[in-house]
Amino acid sequence: MTHPAPRRTVLLVTGAAALAAGCGGGSGGDGSSGGATEGTPSAGASGGRELAKTSEIPVGGGKVFADRKVVVTQPAQGEFKAFSAICTHQGCTVATVAGGTINCPCHKSEFRITDGSVVAGPAPRPLPAERITVQGDSIELA
Repeated sequence: MTHPAPRRTVLLVTGAAALAAGCGGGSGGDGSSGGATEGTPSAGASGGRELAKTSEIPVGGGKVFADRKVVVTQPAQGEFKAFSAICTHQGCTVATVAGGTINCPCHKSEFRITDGSVVAGPAPRPLPAERITVQGDSIELA
């Protein structure tokens, strides 16, 4: 004879699924990247297509490309960096680049635009670097 699952079990499973779904979503924001090549590609990135024009990436800021799971920054004029847009805390997509940091909306982790290192937690690790190439005014994932 089988017994139906107690109500609290069903609620716990449903709550966990909702939490996982909430951390998985993301939205675009601003972010930037550049330079000849930067970092090592992470599993989510794919290369071969133009990501942005260099003029789209503000100096001291950046742009988030949520659909490509990458954020590109320009810490100094003509210096472009790229990082995974997936927060190292619980996998949320970062949403904005402002005030010298790449910002995750889920739990407020912040990462430096210069190297992806953690400025404010709860993220335990830096954002992984992504490889990019800059040809003229075009930025591409490598």
